[in-house]
Amino acid sequence: MDQQTPEPAGAENLVCSGCGTVAEGTPPTWICSVENGERRYFCDTCARENLRAIEGRLDSAWW
Repeated sequence: MDQQTPEPAGAENLVCSGCGTVAEGTPPTWICSVENGERRYFCDTCARENLRAIEGRLDSAWW
């Protein structure tokens, strides 16, 4: 029976939901969005390019 050593939290490679860029761990400049109960990550470039759409979905309490 093979035993796998669990990786530390945050050690997974993330893929940008916008452009497909792959990053090791969670870069501090990426954003996370929960859509339909699923976490989606966006690189800093995709986040910048879509900032108005992202802000438009926030509740008024955030702005």
